[in-house]
Amino acid sequence: MASTLLAQRVAHDVDLIARAGLPIDEFLDEAMGSLARAVPFVSACVPTVDPATMLVTGVRKFGGLTGLDHRDHEWALIEYGTSEPDSFAAVARSAVPATAVHLATGGHTERSARLTDFMVPEFGFTDELRAAFRSGRETWGGMALFRDEAANPFTPEEVELVAELSSAMALGLRTGLLAQLAYAPPVAPVGPAVLIVNADNEFVQLSAGAEQRLADLNGRPTLADPMNIISALVGAARSWAAGQTDLPPRCRVRSASGMWLVLHATPLSARDGKAGDVVVTIDEARPPEIVPLVVAAFGLTARERDVTQLVLQGVDTKEIASTIHVSTYTVQDHLKSVFDKVGVRSRRELIARVYFDQYVPRMGGELGASGWFAGS
Repeated sequence: MASTLLAQRVAHDVDLIARAGLPIDEFLDEAMGSLARAVPFVSACVPTVDPATMLVTGVRKFGGLTGLDHRDHEWALIEYGTSEPDSFAAVARSAVPATAVHLATGGHTERSARLTDFMVPEFGFTDELRAAFRSGRETWGGMALFRDEAANPFTPEEVELVAELSSAMALGLRTGLLAQLAYAPPVAPVGPAVLIVNADNEFVQLSAGAEQRLADLNGRPTLADPMNIISALVGAARSWAAGQTDLPPRCRVRSASGMWLVLHATPLSARDGKAGDVVVTIDEARPPEIVPLVVAAFGLTARERDVTQLVLQGVDTKEIASTIHVSTYTVQDHLKSVFDKVGVRSRRELIARVYFDQYVPRMGGELGASGWFAGS
C-alpha cells in the first residue's frame, strides 16, 4: 500500500500531466507510469468511450496485456452483452467512480462471472480494480487494473486514490482527443459499410467498402485490436433488444486516416423467430453528429455550449442574445471564455477548430439532404 505522501505526489503528477494537452497515447503512458508507483498492477487496460453511449472507441493496454488482442472480442461481448453490477457503465453512474472485485464481494471473487469465467482462466488475474473517468456530465473512458496470485488484493486506500484521479484522467482523455492528429491523409468517402454478425459472433456478410472501413479502424497505432469496437456494438445491440439498456448501440470513432466515423448496430429477427444476428453500419460522421462530442471535449459550460452551437450555425451576436435571453455583453463574455478554452481568437477559427481537418476543407460547401456536404 502506498504512503499518503506518495499518493498525494501521484495525484499531483497525474493532474499536471492531464493539463499538458498531450495526445491520448502520450498522456496515458505518463499517467499510468505515475499511477503504478502508488497502485502496482501486473496488467492494465484503458478503454476510451463515446460519452453519449459509453460504448468503447478504443483500448490501450499495459503490462502483461500489451500485445494480447486475441480475446478482445470476448471481453467486449461480456462487457456489453451481459449485466454485471460493476460494468464500466455501472461504475460511471455510481457515487464513487471506482471499485475492486475482492473488496466489493467481501473476498468472494467467485461471485464475479467476468473474473471467474474469463479473467482467471485466461490470464490468471485474481483481482480487478475498475474506474470510470468522469468530467462533469460526461464519461470519457475507464481503467481496469489487474493483480494475480503473486500480489495482495487491491486495498480501500488504492481504490480511493484511483477514484480521486477520475476527473484528472477524464481531462487528459478529452484534451488528448483534441490533440490527436491524423496519422494518414484522409480517405475519400466510400458511403456506408454494412457488416452482418451471426448468433455465433462470426462475420457472415460484408458490403462493398466494409473492408476499407475496417482497415481504416485497424490502422490506428498503439491501440488494441479495434474489432472490440464491433464486438461491443454487437453485445450492446443484444442487450438493447432484450430491454436491458435504453442506450442506442452507436458510437463515434476517429479512424487512422483522421476521419470521424459513426457506427450503429441493430439486432435482426428472422421469420422463424430465431434471434442473435446483428447488422453493424459504419459511415462517415456528419457534422451534426460529431460537433456535440468535440464541443463537450473542450470542457465548455452548458451556456457556453449553447453559444457555440449558435455560432456554428452562423447566428450573429444580437440574435444569439435574443435566442438565449441575455444581453449582447453577456454573449461577448461567453464568447471570450469559449475562445480562451478552445485556444482561438475569432469565430472563424472557432468553427475550424471544432470541425477539425475532416470538415475544414469542405467548409463553405452546401449541405445535401443527407446532412453531408453536397458533392462529396
